[in-house]
Order: sequence, then C-alpha cells, then structure tokens
Amino acid sequence: MLIWSRKAHAVLGGLAIVLGSLFFLLPLAVILLSGLTKQWSGTLPTGFTLIHIVNAFRGAAWDALFASLVVGFCASLLALLCGVWAALALRGATARVQKVLGLLFYLPSAIPSVSVGLGVLVAFSQGPLQMNGTFAIVLVVHFILISAFTFSSVATGLGRISPDIENVASSLGASPGFRLWHVTLPMLMPWLLAALALSLSLSMGELGATIMIYPPGWTTLPVAIFSLTDRGNIADGSAMTLVLVAITLLLMIALEKMARRLSQR
Repeated sequence: MLIWSRKAHAVLGGLAIVLGSLFFLLPLAVILLSGLTKQWSGTLPTGFTLIHIVNAFRGAAWDALFASLVVGFCASLLALLCGVWAALALRGATARVQKVLGLLFYLPSAIPSVSVGLGVLVAFSQGPLQMNGTFAIVLVVHFILISAFTFSSVATGLGRISPDIENVASSLGASPGFRLWHVTLPMLMPWLLAALALSLSLSMGELGATIMIYPPGWTTLPVAIFSLTDRGNIADGSAMTLVLVAITLLLMIALEKMARRLSQR
C-alpha cells in the first residue's frame, strides 16, 4: 500500500531504522564485543584484547579458514562453469524445454541443505563412487547448493544480451567458438563475476549440510565456529565469525569492483 503522508513516511522510516538496528546491527555489535573482550560476565564486557582475533589465524582456526576458501573457490568456479554451459544450452531450446529444465536447475535451492547433506552422505558412502571422508564430498555438496543461484545469474545476463550482436558476428564470418569467446563471454563477464561473488558468499557461510559430511582435515570455518560456540567458547567463536565476515566482504567488494569496471567498458 502506498503511503503519501510525510508524517507516515517519517514514522515508518524511524520504525525501519529501529528494527534494523535491533535485529541486524545489535547482534553484529555483540559479536564484535564478544570477539574483543577478555571477560563478559555482566551486562557489559570487562577489558578488551586482540588475542581471540590472533587465535583466529592460528592452528585449527587457520586450517578451517583455508578449507573454507579452497572449498568456496573450487565449488564456485565449478558451479560457474556448469551454469554458463547450462544457460547457453537452454538459450537455444524451446520455451517449454526452458521452463521444465529451468525448474530442475532451481530445485536444489528449494531443498533444505540438511536434506542435501544427508542425501549425498547416503548416496556416496559406498560403492564405486564412495566419497565419504574425502574433500570431494564437501565439494559436491557445496556445488549442489550454489549451482541454482549461479545458473540464475548467468541466465539473467544472457537474457539481457541482444541476439542481434551475435548474429552480426556470425554474418561477418565468425565461427561459433570465436563468437562465444570474443563476443558472448566478454559481454557476459559482469554477470559471471556477480554469479561468482554470490556463489562464493553462499559457500563460505554454508553450515547445515557441511556439518553432516565434512571429513577430518576439511573443517570449514562455519563448522569450526559452531563447534566452538557449542562448547561454550563464545569469544573465539565470535572472533572467527568476524574474520569470516571480513574476508567474505573483501572478496565481494573486489569482485563487485571488477564487475563494475567491465560493465562500463
């Protein structure tokens, strides 16, 4: 419903600010204080320290951060490759085929991540494709969970590229491979980077399925944070959460700047 009154706009704006601060900024502030405090036994913390932040880059915490980055980049690049292939393949299909297969591509995003983790764990725990206890099973789970979002971003980008540009390239004698590498993909690059950024952020924060299938030595950062807080170590868990948020934001900002530069060319 549209609201035309200035007073109503002001009231709703103030309410939005209060709710946003209460449910978004306040939890972040508490996590920040928890990661920097020496002791928090009362209403406010007593004393501050950087030891928890330092611990987030040592030992098992550093291994978890490395595992999250490796899994995130590998799964995101694989999802990007498959998303580009699927979007290009569906582009030339009929409207009915596009609708049916499009729904199938979006299906993983409609299934709870815990169900995906359990299904992969059961399916690949025995037989010739046994992956239980290996890095591959983590990669497969993350790929399944982020592939729908990658396909959606790439398909959206392809929909905004005029077919006339590719037809002109073909009329000038460009082969399908040349047209793909020198016409379609360069114009699609901003959406590819956006898809990569979205996939990476989703993978870096994934917990529900990963906690069911991760093998020894491949504990991701969200799993490590959950384990610490579950044992009552809130300070180290909060510090690792800050590191996860900071690194994810830096990666997103870098990819967004690259996409913006490419879109301006």
